[in-house]
Amino acid sequence: MLSDALKKTIRTTHTSIAESLDGYRPRKSQNYLVAEIAKVLAGEYHRSQKICVIEAGTGTGKSLAYCLGALPLALAKKKKLVISTATVALQEQLIEKELPFFKEHSGLDFKFDLVKGRHRYICVHKLNSALDEDMMQMSLVPTLSSPLSEQEKNCLVALQNAYQNKQWQGDRDSWADTIPDRVWNLIACDKHACQRQMKSHHLCPFHLARQKMAQMDVLVINHALLLADLELGGGKILPEPDETFYVIDEAHHLPHITRDFSSAAATIKGTLDWIEKLLKFSQKMANAIVSQKAIGQNFKLNDAANDAAKDLRSVRDLLDQADFNYNDDDTYRFEHGIVPEQLTLKAKDISDATLDALRALNKMHDALTLDVSDGDVTAFLADPLLAESGQYINRLEQLQKLWFSYASKGDSIPHARWIKRLEYKNHHDHLLCDCPIEVGYYLKDKLWRECAGAVLCSATLSALGTFDHFAKESGLKGEEGVQYIKANSPFDYPKQATLHIPTTDKEPTDKAFSDFLADALPKYLDRTKGNLVLFASYWQMEHVAKKMRLKNWQILVQGEFSRDALLKKHKSRIDSGHGSILFGTQSLSEGLDLPGAYLENLVITKIPFAVPTSPIEEAQAEFVTSKGGNPFLSITVPDAAKKLVQSCGRLLRKETDQGKITLLDRRLVSKRYGKAMLDTLPPFKRQIDY
Repeated sequence: MLSDALKKTIRTTHTSIAESLDGYRPRKSQNYLVAEIAKVLAGEYHRSQKICVIEAGTGTGKSLAYCLGALPLALAKKKKLVISTATVALQEQLIEKELPFFKEHSGLDFKFDLVKGRHRYICVHKLNSALDEDMMQMSLVPTLSSPLSEQEKNCLVALQNAYQNKQWQGDRDSWADTIPDRVWNLIACDKHACQRQMKSHHLCPFHLARQKMAQMDVLVINHALLLADLELGGGKILPEPDETFYVIDEAHHLPHITRDFSSAAATIKGTLDWIEKLLKFSQKMANAIVSQKAIGQNFKLNDAANDAAKDLRSVRDLLDQADFNYNDDDTYRFEHGIVPEQLTLKAKDISDATLDALRALNKMHDALTLDVSDGDVTAFLADPLLAESGQYINRLEQLQKLWFSYASKGDSIPHARWIKRLEYKNHHDHLLCDCPIEVGYYLKDKLWRECAGAVLCSATLSALGTFDHFAKESGLKGEEGVQYIKANSPFDYPKQATLHIPTTDKEPTDKAFSDFLADALPKYLDRTKGNLVLFASYWQMEHVAKKMRLKNWQILVQGEFSRDALLKKHKSRIDSGHGSILFGTQSLSEGLDLPGAYLENLVITKIPFAVPTSPIEEAQAEFVTSKGGNPFLSITVPDAAKKLVQSCGRLLRKETDQGKITLLDRRLVSKRYGKAMLDTLPPFKRQIDY
């Protein structure tokens, strides 16, 4: 329960913040959120399950609300507050703006920091090794398919100089220029090679950051790092879940990111190639180990790796002879995720052999690490071996995950499983993929039932008027004590914006719709204002842009510049008193902040329905159908409704903004599902032509 002292602290903090904000106006919805968040985390609704799901419209001030509602409680209860986001933009906003302001004016004494995964930091030893020709020969060849170019070598030299001269902190995000993936993969920190107990890695940027983390009260992370910690059992990278209050901002991304995180994939020939290299490498590693504990592990590793390779060759032959009906994308999906008996049997053998190899290699890796700690082996000799064994451990983990799933029969959790044929100049290969269709069970077991409390928030969590779709996706359906809260935006929608649905000559399903857009769009654009046109596909956007440019329309098109450069050009045109027309796809419908004159005219070309063409989406639809459901109504329509709300949310960013939304898709008024989607949108003034 919330004590009187805590209530007083929250009120006092709220007052201090309000007095420090220029032009602050009390918002009922924000006050409501602060109170509800505090009550949920204090256990006033449920003693053990302290979770709330919040849909807060634009302008509600949700980040300030969860800081006010959760942080005083976390400090009083000696819990950590972990704020997880889906985008770098929101992380930067929290770290550079929101939290510094809150700390300065709240009267609360707390420390905060941004926490990034290992792979965002360099391993200093790897960086130095990458510029040493002899070390390259010893340790890093498996990561490169071809030698580094001069430009890539120059990038490495620049990184090393900047780090040694303390002009760079050693993380990828603070480097001003782009670091090519090939270069970064050579020098990135990883959990196997860059270990804190080894003296040569004490001062690596990642370990310095982790030491600092223990002193923090508030940690800002991304969803991927949250899932990485849960995968390890929780409390291995981040604080223990039962000692943590989580704020999951941009929570609508969590189910999809969890699904991607839980997937696995591997090729056949590619795997056989690196297993052959592993067999050669294991002897080199065994020769370096002094510890008696690792005796015999090399033989076990070789036996297991040879068994796995033998079975993989059998699978290769099986797939070459199989009469699978591959689609135009060279993909074959197993119906209902059911793998043929022959493949299932081989999968079991490969899974077992891979697990044995993984255990043996882990023991060798740990033994060599111990030798270095004891001073029996120099770090100079061991580090390249540990770096390479770490790569093989990661590959074996992924391989075992894939084949263990393929070997599973009668899963209670539905999976999508598929094969993609890969054609090269001199050979072919098969990529085998696996992905769970539903991940709610994972979040339920690993997070919701373990954490001290959680606040999930976003501007779009409900679909068609209910939270049911999100609750099912995220594993909260049927969970006791979960509070579902809607906080209305302070915007005066009917006064600030008009939603216009004009009559159209063509339906979005018509092949001539793209040409229709090119002819019709000029009627709905204003050359003197900030315009944004959102398309459902890159092809359609580029087709329309090409035709309109022939008629002397100046258009900024997504993909022709980086996102930052594109927005700078758009804003520059507006700032200089000219209009600007920005063309973008669905990725610009979220996280894009163009307040005031930067966006006054928004055109949405069609309802953003996802076309179920990927194996995962096909498997989802198949699963829903097998249960007697309608995948279009239960998956496609709710997802499209949320995306449409996000798209419309680009127009109004502040209470002083005004503008118009034109939607060139008549299905909102002509189809039965259209009314429900229309009612999901904010109450803009409506202009529907007939």
